[in-house]
Amino acid sequence: MNHAGVVFSSTAAQMLHLLRARRPSVSCLRRRFFSALAAGGTPHPPRSGVVFGFGDNSHGAVGQPAPAADVYVPTPVPSLLPSVASVAAGHYHSLAVSAAGEVWAWGRNDEGQLGRGLHAPRNTWSNPEQVRGLENVQVRAVSASGVVSAAIGCDGSLWVWGRSKRGQLGLGKDIVEAAVPSRVEAVACHDVVKVSFGWGHAMTLTKDGGLFGWGYSETGRLGEMGQSTQIPSPQEYIDKSGDKYSSSMLEAVEKMVAEKIQSEDNMPIIWEPSLVREATDLEVSDVSCGLDHSLILFSNGTVLSGGDNTYGQLGRMSGLSKFLPVDISYNPFSVSASAGHSLALCHVSTKSTANVETGVLSWGWNCSSQLGRPGQEDTPGLVDYLLSENPVSAAAGRVHSIVLMSNGEVWAWGSGRNGRLGLGSSMDEAEPCLMDYLEGLDGIQVAAGMDHNLILVE
Repeated sequence: MNHAGVVFSSTAAQMLHLLRARRPSVSCLRRRFFSALAAGGTPHPPRSGVVFGFGDNSHGAVGQPAPAADVYVPTPVPSLLPSVASVAAGHYHSLAVSAAGEVWAWGRNDEGQLGRGLHAPRNTWSNPEQVRGLENVQVRAVSASGVVSAAIGCDGSLWVWGRSKRGQLGLGKDIVEAAVPSRVEAVACHDVVKVSFGWGHAMTLTKDGGLFGWGYSETGRLGEMGQSTQIPSPQEYIDKSGDKYSSSMLEAVEKMVAEKIQSEDNMPIIWEPSLVREATDLEVSDVSCGLDHSLILFSNGTVLSGGDNTYGQLGRMSGLSKFLPVDISYNPFSVSASAGHSLALCHVSTKSTANVETGVLSWGWNCSSQLGRPGQEDTPGLVDYLLSENPVSAAAGRVHSIVLMSNGEVWAWGSGRNGRLGLGSSMDEAEPCLMDYLEGLDGIQVAAGMDHNLILVE
């Protein structure tokens, strides 16, 4: 048993020993991988490896069998062989693609997002199993929300499964469930390279730089499409009464909640992928859907944000929720959106060296120091602590952040609850901390769910 209270199987222990004993040198192929990342591309890890998980395991998303509810240090997922090519973390479940193009899933399955049916016993959720229905598809990438999973085939096809009343499947009007992987026909003639999911919406990026969106479109998270009249805030209800003292805030809130419940029957839903109009004039290079907001990165370095801005996650003062440019002083090449905060990797030019360094920008919600920096929260700011570390990939969790460096190191900061920082404790960290448990190992991909993380290690 390790100090996180997780029992290692003999297979996992041997796997960890072998990984530490035969750490590979950085190959030319690996250098090309990181160069492509820094250039804003969407490459796939050049080598297969072992999946480590940590954080909240209450739904089995970390892959450890019960009774391991929380995992405080990166721990190998015991039932996966060391031949995984890429990983993805849904809100409460996990996905992995094998080197052979097979998809494996584990974690929460209340909506059938594991692809093994709705009646799989809960005590089996933490066991990775191959997703049925993709046997004739060679998969190159996966993605997930809280209720839906997706796979992208090597032929550019997009497949989804799970259950979403908000249209997140994208399979057509009023289709809210897919028990087995189903192809999204609306983008069948496009070569899909990335798909990102929020709480109820989704966006997909095509090889030619096109961007499609679908699902729940409230608060402008999909831009202009499907916009409906916004429900007034409690203060607006009071203002409309004519006498602020004749209607209490409690009554206003009760009225607002009643209207929101009623609006559930008439939700603004885009049932099939549709072109995001704000992104038709420029080539899109990256996209990320947060819980209720979205980030779009264009190849010229412009970032658009739209949707909910309760915590400043759009990178601007409160105001319009539609897609507007984010004021960024650097050249971003990757974005990651989460529940209430946003991250962007950027090129940082320095006068003292001819080399261009990379840095991390953060903005939005900072209740647990997930921004990793002091200063104004509703505008992008550099995480100074990482300026000399050359980050190449970043992922935002609910209230934490995790970053992969060019040398294979992994750093994390923010809320330490459930062990989601992988540092062996539940303490919050206001500044980025090196995950020293992985010393001697090379990370090649990181993924963050709401409260858990996955790391793919060579």
